[in-house]
Amino acid sequence: MTWQDRAAKLAARILYPHSRWWNAVTTTPRHLLIPRWFDWDEEAEGWQLRDGPSDERAWMAAVYTGQTRVTRVGAVHADHAEPGRTYPGWPTSSSTAPGLVVAMYRHAHIYDGADVLDVGTGTGYGCALLTRRLGAGHVTSIDVDPYLTRIAAERLDTIGIHPAILTADATAELPGSYDRIVPMMSAPRIPASWLTALRPGGRLVFSLAGTSALITANKTPDGGAAGQVEWYPASFMTARHGTDCPSPLDGMFKEIRDAEGEHVSQGKYPVLNVTWGWELDVVLGVTVPGVVHRYKHDEKTGTETAWMLHEDGSWARASGTENEAPIVHQSGPRRLWDTLDDIRHHWVANGALPVRGADVEVDPDGTCHLSKGKWNATIR
Repeated sequence: MTWQDRAAKLAARILYPHSRWWNAVTTTPRHLLIPRWFDWDEEAEGWQLRDGPSDERAWMAAVYTGQTRVTRVGAVHADHAEPGRTYPGWPTSSSTAPGLVVAMYRHAHIYDGADVLDVGTGTGYGCALLTRRLGAGHVTSIDVDPYLTRIAAERLDTIGIHPAILTADATAELPGSYDRIVPMMSAPRIPASWLTALRPGGRLVFSLAGTSALITANKTPDGGAAGQVEWYPASFMTARHGTDCPSPLDGMFKEIRDAEGEHVSQGKYPVLNVTWGWELDVVLGVTVPGVVHRYKHDEKTGTETAWMLHEDGSWARASGTENEAPIVHQSGPRRLWDTLDDIRHHWVANGALPVRGADVEVDPDGTCHLSKGKWNATIR
């Protein structure tokens, strides 16, 4: 089976036959943009390098199944990683799942002739699709990492794709003005520079860091924007501002991983992985901005453990088997698991949480006001 056959199968999974993105997906050799990547090793609790050319069959299968592929962990890019070594840490760059890439473009309402800013170049796959669809003159892609922009440009050049690829911090001043701004990364708030760079009537798509919240908004005459929280969940890595992205909570996690909490109790509801794209992560992310999650399922014992950490020193750990009320350890100025249980109680009692479909008003400085019925929240 050729890569073209695999790309056609990928297109059939994520698109309808007459989609305007069909040609872009079927003619872009994604494997050439991802020669090496990392897979998570549960047993080693770290990332293992995978080298595509050394196992072409596994390479094609990994790249064209439509999953996100992690290409950078901490400060180490897969191009520079050593085989056989385990790399701990957080993913800091990837090739986003093609289905999610196209979904972001659909939510952006991209039209022929639009000038689009692709935020977060990564491997260059997203801007490859944009260029196939719109032409190189309408596509600008930026990433904060000079290695990523250089290698993406080089690999795209080999397949005849030549968009403008620049090294720039997406949260700082942007290099131009655009009809559409579409990120393949998340941020704790909408950067004011996006609103400045957005042309009158332009549209932006935004993913709130630490959640699956996807906001779409059209620019308003006052320099702000108005839109909604989409029902479609979309999670991305958080924007970084340099070549490394160390988590300030890594050290804290090591300290509290198995620690005894100041407050120990039984939770109301079973353990779950909040980051799976539930409404919970969105409401929690707005209620407690900056909360970080970790989760582990022990296949041998069936035990599920979830950790919540915050830079203010608050942390929680809940552990129990499936469908069992867990034992919860908590410390710090806030009871993070109690906050989560309160949100879950509202969810169970009302059948839904208010954030999906909420109206969004964005001030020119990027402050987001969310509202739905009697519920409202502000992302500053």
